[in-house]
Amino acid sequence: MADASGREALPPRRPRSNLVTRVIAALVLVPLALVTAWLGGWPFALFWALGAAAVLYEWIALVSGPRRALWIAGGVLYAGLLLAATLLLRADPAFGLTAILLVFAVVWSTDIAGYFVGRAIGGRKLAPHISPGKTWAGAIGGAVAAVLAAAAVAALTPSAAVLPLAALGLLLSIASQGGDLFESFIKRHFGAKDAGFLIPGHGGVMDRVDGFCAAVVLAALIGLMRGGFAAPARGLMLW
Repeated sequence: MADASGREALPPRRPRSNLVTRVIAALVLVPLALVTAWLGGWPFALFWALGAAAVLYEWIALVSGPRRALWIAGGVLYAGLLLAATLLLRADPAFGLTAILLVFAVVWSTDIAGYFVGRAIGGRKLAPHISPGKTWAGAIGGAVAAVLAAAAVAALTPSAAVLPLAALGLLLSIASQGGDLFESFIKRHFGAKDAGFLIPGHGGVMDRVDGFCAAVVLAALIGLMRGGFAAPARGLMLW
């Protein structure tokens, strides 16, 4: 097709993939998350307090309109639940580290497998009006990977039963994907592509912990129902 000057018009240039940038950022953040989880105590609390503060900052910067105060209150609840659930699980001296690693394994495997399976297979969209890039194939692939990851964590945990934790991995994967869609809905509602710009290639902190937030809150609730405040991670891990 020729342009107005009679020259052959070039096809629109596709945006360059930011996969390399995403990988580099992950290579920095994932070890930090793992090291602070292993250390526990104040390093872990500080890491997640900073993360929750960044999430709240991005949420406040994102929301607008006549009901902004109500949205901000929702952001305080969102960031508060993220911090409280994460610290509550890790505080269990016997199974706290394993419980956090379980949630990490489920959320990360869901994200990674969902991304690559979705791109490789494509097909029907999961929620086109909320997140046009997500497909049912990616959602199923992420869930299968999460089940396998949870089973692997169970196999490496003394006294843990593989089948119940594999089923738990499926539930947490569904929660993680729901959390991702929830954050996409918030961004679409306010006309934003990313929640922020603090993490190169990933957008904001909220873009990275949306799935983790939903999964860890569900994990903490299950742990509380089964193990009480004294041992929530034990309640999550032992069935």
